Amino acid sequence: MSGHNKWSKIKNKKAVTDAVKSKIFSKMVKLISTASKQVNGDISSPILRATIDKAREYNMPADNIERAVKKGASSDAEALEAITYEAYGPGGSALVIETLTTNRNKAAQEVKFILSQHGFSLAAQGSATWAFKREPATNNLEPTTTIKLSEDDGHKLEALIEALEENDEVQEVYTNAI
Repeated sequence: MSGHNKWSKIKNKKAVTDAVKSKIFSKMVKLISTASKQVNGDISSPILRATIDKAREYNMPADNIERAVKKGASSDAEALEAITYEAYGPGGSALVIETLTTNRNKAAQEVKFILSQHGFSLAAQGSATWAFKREPATNNLEPTTTIKLSEDDGHKLEALIEALEENDEVQEVYTNAI
């Protein structure tokens, strides 16, 4: 019976890592299928190539990537909409939250709810993006102005970003805090 305990420990650890991988893979599938829809499934397109490379960084299996490309290129693919939300977090740090969703209202309510749980709210459009610039090579936002946070505010910001990233609709969260 000694092997039983060892297997249960391994099984529990595997379940945790599989849950994390599943969440990341589902976000990658959304990104790939959206990019594939934009370029009509052309794998040589830089947009689709960049998203596939990003998925490979997370060790996403090739057959999952191929299915996501085909899903996006098909005529009955869901219309995913990219929405950007802005907020101010602890210590006045700017947050830019990028989502990919089929339901605009649901995504907005989920982001608002997560922010309100941590004591923050959405900001007006353009009120936080001024602190960032988009890198052409990676299409990521880089802060142009940074804010130094106290240790307590840093922990609050980490908890907020973690809660946002756990949401299936949220793709990326950018902050200008250091």
